[in-house]
Amino acid sequence: MTNAATESPVTLDEYRAMDMAKRREVWLEISDITEAEFDAHMEAQKAREATVPRPGAMAPDFVADRLDRNRKQTGEQVRLSDYRGKPVAIAFGSFT
Repeated sequence: MTNAATESPVTLDEYRAMDMAKRREVWLEISDITEAEFDAHMEAQKAREATVPRPGAMAPDFVADRLDRNRKQTGEQVRLSDYRGKPVAIAFGSFT
């Protein structure tokens, strides 16, 4: 992979208006991966998307590390299911 940035040949509005075949062409034009690598990546993304909960669906249970006010791990963990029936707000991101 090179460090040089490649300027997009299209604007964001033009890209949004494209169908997937045209978007594929643009991605292959500006990236340094092969068509086979791109197609494999897209297949993996489709498979992953099939497992993502839909809006309104029950959230899958998970365990998360608790952070202190300074965003340092406390050693405690919380499980989503422990809060069943209670309002929960979740902020996803990297805090480390």
